[in-house]
Amino acid sequence: MSMRVREFAKTVDHTLLKPDATEGNIRQLCQEAAIHHFAAVCVPPCYVKLATKELHGTDVKVATVISFPFGTDKTGVKAAAVREAIVSGASELDVVMNISKFLSGEFAYVAEELAGLNGEVSAVAMNNGLNDAVLKIIIETAYLSDKMKRLAVQIVAASGADFIKTSTGFGPSGATTEDIALLREEAPERLAVKASGGIRTLENALDLLNAGASRIGVSNSVAIMQEAKRGGLQE
Repeated sequence: MSMRVREFAKTVDHTLLKPDATEGNIRQLCQEAAIHHFAAVCVPPCYVKLATKELHGTDVKVATVISFPFGTDKTGVKAAAVREAIVSGASELDVVMNISKFLSGEFAYVAEELAGLNGEVSAVAMNNGLNDAVLKIIIETAYLSDKMKRLAVQIVAASGADFIKTSTGFGPSGATTEDIALLREEAPERLAVKASGGIRTLENALDLLNAGASRIGVSNSVAIMQEAKRGGLQE
């Protein structure tokens, strides 16, 4: 894949979800995202309003996480969190699938929940004048066999979500090129793939994009962009 610096930046969700992140850290994250023209910042729900204010007038979107990092909140709690996030200014929502229910074989439960959340996102976005709300579903690939990964893709695709995402970054491992290739192979064309978890270098990021990801979630984004601007990618 031949990619320029600015084009690469628009694949990056500049992410800060550590429990010890401060308000000052979130402000810095937003400033960095605006400087580098990243696709989005991904922040904890309590900082969505702050990030929305900090990024007003920029080309950077605000993303947040729902039921993070385990996905075990009840459906109504997740739906309420979706509503709160959109009303607060988020236009991208990274929702953790109920991994426990999925591994327990309760596939109908998971499918119904994800379809309902997609409907919630669409309705709330429309009511708030937001035409481009994006729903990403985190399946935490580290806990799944290849067969289960493929089934997860099918359920996520049927839900109407926009992205399937590999990892929270809190599981035993993060994104691999093998998993990205598998998800991309199984997913219909309209379902995009996001890689996240353990992405440290430009080479690693490009390998994941070449494998089929169209978005990457990175906390090391600034260092990777500096690597790109030092000659890793064309300006």
